[in-house]
Amino acid sequence: MIIMALDHVRDYFHKDVFYYDPLDLERTSVILYFTRWITNFCAPIFCLLAGTSAFISGQRKTKKELSLFLFKRGLWLIFLELTVVNFAWFFNFEFTIFLLAVIWALGASMIILSVLIHLPRRIILVIGIVVIAGHNLLNNVHFPQHDALGFTWGFLHDFKIFPIGAHHAVFWAYPILPWAAAMALGYCMGSLYTRDYDPAKRKGILLKIGFGSVILFFIIRAINVYGNIFPWTTQSTTTFSFLSFMNVSKYPPSLDYMLITEGIGLIFLAYTENISNRVSKIISVYGRVPMFYYLLHLYLIHILSVFGAVYLGYNWSFMTGFQDWLTNLPRMKGYGFNLGIVYLVWIFVVVALYPLCKWYDRYKTVHKEKWWLSYL
Repeated sequence: MIIMALDHVRDYFHKDVFYYDPLDLERTSVILYFTRWITNFCAPIFCLLAGTSAFISGQRKTKKELSLFLFKRGLWLIFLELTVVNFAWFFNFEFTIFLLAVIWALGASMIILSVLIHLPRRIILVIGIVVIAGHNLLNNVHFPQHDALGFTWGFLHDFKIFPIGAHHAVFWAYPILPWAAAMALGYCMGSLYTRDYDPAKRKGILLKIGFGSVILFFIIRAINVYGNIFPWTTQSTTTFSFLSFMNVSKYPPSLDYMLITEGIGLIFLAYTENISNRVSKIISVYGRVPMFYYLLHLYLIHILSVFGAVYLGYNWSFMTGFQDWLTNLPRMKGYGFNLGIVYLVWIFVVVALYPLCKWYDRYKTVHKEKWWLSYL
């Protein structure tokens, strides 16, 4: 949750964000590359642990109750993405572009999981592995036409903008197939977290899967034939050759991307389960109120960017109607700050939201009887 905010601050504050991908080796720096690359861990671990959370929640519900809860929560998340979250991104009531990103992916994956949980867990596991391992076979399948087939393929696997009429469009930033598979695998992983499961055995399994995934990543990536949209290439320096090697595709998430992010995530999870200190207690506050934090941090970052624009001499409305960066790059010329400012704003955002997150966490704890709290 904390690392995610860094990427979003960069989206609104960095001077070059509108002009090139920070992973573009011809234009980036090592620190800018790392600033973007480290945030790759957020979305896949969100999806994986959302599935685990669904399994744990299901221990207190019937299969029918869990299925209904996942279906309703999925619809709720999609609604939030299309309304509250999209307005946070763009500050534009016209909703010219409906950006379907991580909240959409979580919601749609929950709806799919609400169906999958009725299958035997081994079948769910096989489906998850097959989809993540095999979906890159579809990388060269595209339906660019703006019809039902093109719309459906964008929903499933193609990173694309789909126009709706003359003035609106849907941006499929997170095609659903691999994300739903990650959540399905997380659901299967939930069986490791039942009350009577041996913690030492759980740690051993997480480490085996985690290290196995990382090793498999290096093997597949070194072969350089399958597992990612773009192969890695030798660069002018060893450092940049390594950066090319580690540059894995997120849109949609490739097999290599899933192996390295989920693998390291599982290793981290295994080694940090029993850590309890002042720092972990502070960090856990954000994790206990994820949606609350997510919504607040987007609005705070965007509001701060309005002040940033005014500071640079622009009108306050410059950072509203933010869709302009897709079609009107000259308008954005001269806007932005260096990475040092980006990091300072990131730290400010995270620290500033801590009191509100702590308050809401306490509110949820005291008012467990309020059903709607489970949706926020």
